[in-house]
Amino acid sequence: MKEYDILIEKFHDYFTQDGNACVSLGVDKNLDNLPDPSLESSKSVVDAGQKLLADIASFPRGVLDFEHILDLDLAALAVEFAVFKHSYTFNDKTELEQKPTAGDDISNGLFLMFVNDPRPAKERLDNITARLEKVPQYLEQLIKRLDTPVKRWVSMDIEKVEGLPDFFANLYSWARDEKYPQLERLEKAKKEAEAALDKYIEQIKVMPTTEHFFIGKEQASEFIKLRGIDKSIEELHKMATDFLQETAEELETLRVKLVDKYKLSSAMTLEELHDFLNQKYKVKLDPANSLPSVIVRYKKERDKITQYLLENDLFPIFKEQDMQIIQTPAFMAPSIPAGAMVSPPPFRAGVKTSMVYLTLSEELLDEHTELSIPSMMIHEGIPGHHLQLATACTHPSVVRRHFDAMEHAEGWTTMLEDYMLDIGYMGDLAEEARFCAKRDISRIGARVAIDLYFMTGDIKYLDVGIDVELTSEDPFVNAGKLLQKVTGFVSGRVQAELNWYSQERSYPLCYLTGNKLVWELKEDMMKAQKGKLEGLALDKVFHELYLKSGNMPLTFLRKVYEHEKML
Repeated sequence: MKEYDILIEKFHDYFTQDGNACVSLGVDKNLDNLPDPSLESSKSVVDAGQKLLADIASFPRGVLDFEHILDLDLAALAVEFAVFKHSYTFNDKTELEQKPTAGDDISNGLFLMFVNDPRPAKERLDNITARLEKVPQYLEQLIKRLDTPVKRWVSMDIEKVEGLPDFFANLYSWARDEKYPQLERLEKAKKEAEAALDKYIEQIKVMPTTEHFFIGKEQASEFIKLRGIDKSIEELHKMATDFLQETAEELETLRVKLVDKYKLSSAMTLEELHDFLNQKYKVKLDPANSLPSVIVRYKKERDKITQYLLENDLFPIFKEQDMQIIQTPAFMAPSIPAGAMVSPPPFRAGVKTSMVYLTLSEELLDEHTELSIPSMMIHEGIPGHHLQLATACTHPSVVRRHFDAMEHAEGWTTMLEDYMLDIGYMGDLAEEARFCAKRDISRIGARVAIDLYFMTGDIKYLDVGIDVELTSEDPFVNAGKLLQKVTGFVSGRVQAELNWYSQERSYPLCYLTGNKLVWELKEDMMKAQKGKLEGLALDKVFHELYLKSGNMPLTFLRKVYEHEKML
């Protein structure tokens, strides 16, 4: 197996060339370096990827067992996706030529070193200082790369970059408190980086931009295929239409029940009922410290859910894991509408620690209630993303620890939002919680429609049976109207949602696609195991195999269930 190990090492090397990737993966390599923003670097990623794909394709499969063959197929898919991301074009240019990434490239690695890195402070500050010193050169290369960038993406990057000086000030304060021996060097690097950022903003503001970011149906289909999703655009569109209709019917049934329960007007609309429940189950906050006290409430819910699951023993919760909950930093807020989870670095030894970000503002406080907070923590924490990805980090396969399978992850979490209500977690408030959750989860139907629209440019994909006027020439206006109508989100969240839909091609559609595929997988297992394994005992086995198989698209995971004789 020496040749196989050498091939997997090449795979690992391929995905650890980028300094930020190394930080997020927990690999002690390239930690002094910001990502290389040059087009030459992007081209080398494509060239190296094509060579690696040839090596994977030519490797003899006859000597391998099921798990190793599965890993090679996953490795090929991951490399194909990386190559495609760096080489696909629209407006006759690559994505990188039209996408300013200063905010993300500069902040991502620095922030993880600051908040989720167990190494001594001096080691982390050495890396941070070295990175800050490279900011001016990085920005010069980035400006050279850009050619008529997308207008919306320029605005997003400027907003992120404008939040960086406050973050740098926090880094400096931390270094001072730690009595960092190279504090003067750090201060100099910080000032020069800030000056370079000011210059960058001036330069990017006067660049000619384009509002066109569609990539066409053919490339959209390729994105979907390289996510490991074996459904056509038309099938996905129908899935979204059917889901929104089914969800609307469920919401109407719940509306009637809740109107009767609370003795409200029978004419009360979904929006009015949602507002009523938000106010009735508003979280009691410290008036002088309202936003931080929301974090406290989330932490209490995290502990409550964990205790409930330990008592019921339905999920394999291991001890060497932890989850931090913090407010989303200002420079990250444009891309995180409500909450997000950054998974533990999979190659770092020790406790598997996730970061859960909550985007908080006075405008968004109505979205953090006694009914919505449990749903958010189920989705982002345990048994959701944190448990799933922390468990995946313990898998022995190098390939699976690298792999990002978004419909696997999002399908799991959206399935759990219903499952936890089904098994009684919310008690007498199950119908209230389900109503709010169904209103919120309607977003995943809208996400499919908007994702397909934002990729193809064809407005017909926004037609999912929702009565909304879609006549604007601005795709963000059309998409925003649909999303707001379906979910009732406040405008700040709508715009933040659309920001990341526009950049993360084929990711938004993974939520509903994954949700459907997870339920199908479980239903097929129930049919196959009927009379042998049923009820909560079946749930427990289903959960354990799902979590312990590691990251992979659900089309691949189905093969695992078949191999384990569960289907």
